[in-house]
Amino acid sequence: MNGARWLAQALVVEGVDTLFGYPGGAIMPFYDALHDTPQLRHVLPRHEQGAAFAANGYARASGRVGVCIATSGPGASNLVTGIADAMVDSVPMVVITGQVPTTLMGTDAFQELDVFAMTMPMVKHNFIARSIDDLPRILSEAFRLARSGRPGPVAIDLPKDVQLADASHLPAHVSAGIDPVEQPKDASLHEALALIAQAQRPVIYGGGGINLGNALAAFRTFVDATQIPTVLTLKGLGALPTAHPLNMGMLGMHGSRAANLTVQEADLLIVVGARFDDRATGKLAEFAPNARIVHMDLDACEIGKLRYADAGVRGDIRTTLTKLTLACAAHLHGRHGPARKAWRSLCRQRAQQLAPRYDAPGEGVYAPALLRRLSELAPHATVVCDVGQHQMWVAQHWRMDNPRKHLTSGALGAMGFGLPAAMGAQEALPGAQVVCVSGDGSIMMNIQELATLKRYRLPVKIVLLDNQALGMVRQWQELFFDKRYSEVDLSDNPDFAAVAAAFGITALHVERADDVEAALTALLAADGPALLHVAIDTAANVWPLVPPNRNNAQMLDPDHDQHDTTPSPTMETPHALPA
Repeated sequence: MNGARWLAQALVVEGVDTLFGYPGGAIMPFYDALHDTPQLRHVLPRHEQGAAFAANGYARASGRVGVCIATSGPGASNLVTGIADAMVDSVPMVVITGQVPTTLMGTDAFQELDVFAMTMPMVKHNFIARSIDDLPRILSEAFRLARSGRPGPVAIDLPKDVQLADASHLPAHVSAGIDPVEQPKDASLHEALALIAQAQRPVIYGGGGINLGNALAAFRTFVDATQIPTVLTLKGLGALPTAHPLNMGMLGMHGSRAANLTVQEADLLIVVGARFDDRATGKLAEFAPNARIVHMDLDACEIGKLRYADAGVRGDIRTTLTKLTLACAAHLHGRHGPARKAWRSLCRQRAQQLAPRYDAPGEGVYAPALLRRLSELAPHATVVCDVGQHQMWVAQHWRMDNPRKHLTSGALGAMGFGLPAAMGAQEALPGAQVVCVSGDGSIMMNIQELATLKRYRLPVKIVLLDNQALGMVRQWQELFFDKRYSEVDLSDNPDFAAVAAAFGITALHVERADDVEAALTALLAADGPALLHVAIDTAANVWPLVPPNRNNAQMLDPDHDQHDTTPSPTMETPHALPA
């Protein structure tokens, strides 16, 4: 029993069943120990970044701790982007890296890097195991920290001599479980309730903390009980089903017109597990200028960080929502009842009038219509997005019913996330339908993982939207840099269908709107992994768009202007901001 074998057995005790990793010299003892640990399934991506993103996707899809492994030096440094993504999006991961023997640490030995210092800004905590006797404490703490409170990644740097050291005297591992969740204080709940009772134009602003706090049912009950119009962040999408009558859509830079106008005219924002991210708020000084703030979050650091909270409710979001739902029942039909009813009616009317249209002219493929149709054909699918225009189109047009079924790199915005994260999601959900939506720029960053899909027969369905450009950068250069296009041309892309076929992946192609239905049906029916290459217009843009240093009411939206040049008078209220 050496350190590596003890570690492998301890991972099983922690409930780990799948690892994503890439072997090398400094981690080789652990890979040898895998021979004696059949309970651990190891998946070999073709790049360490793929391993980190796969563990990330596994954790997001399952809610369990994702685990990735790499060797020292470049193996560890290649994990960094996936670790950083997990940190800023609060994804529970344990990252184990090999390290040179303790006697060589600090000598610039072969493949030595200071992984502890390198990862310090992007983990909840990190450890160096300098002795075999450190292992039980380190492993127990790593999993406890990754799971507890606001989840996140924890790193363990494991020197080779510690892996090889005698561990026969170590006790069998016992999981430390998870820390108790702090409960909200009654005083803060009373403050929140008082503000809710006084509001005439309240809006619920839901974020990723709803999913992280296992508060989905409590959130939906709260919305239904209070009948308050609701907007969602990118990570909050699915907390209310897309078709819910109170769901105004996503807010922010590429949010829906209905959501952004609703927030700007609110007199109260009930913020549930969201953090006033700049992509959601636009110009922060003019965000919801007439609104008071009730802010619920487990993380005290978020309350009041960017916007003063008139009532800050720290603690378990599920408990907070449950208690407020019961308390609100007695306060919703007071003197402001008629005003709230009129507000709700206005919001619903606006959402209907400003709903997206899918009847784009021309023979080419209209990406929003394709994605909306795919979400209808695969209503229970988990959709995993890369980063770019396609990411925003999915957020705007995919019919979502659960935030755990929409996986994307939110705060970090890491291109290359989609394909390996979809692999991880498929490993976590072996019987589920997993769809990866990527762009021609993003997929090239980790395209080697097509080999991993093929090896493990992971039935991920890939929709590759190819506009032969770095689309989001091109759109910004068009709008804000006088069409001075710089390094966005990808017209020399390979034949992606041929590339997929070379990896042994079923490949399809579509470029006409009339052929979309048949292509999507064939993609979903394909046995095993498959890729649908979709040619779209290079000039296609994502609308609406809130320009830099503008408030969310000041949206650019040529598509809407073309369809409706004379907005209804009901869209204007005394509380609307001037354009």
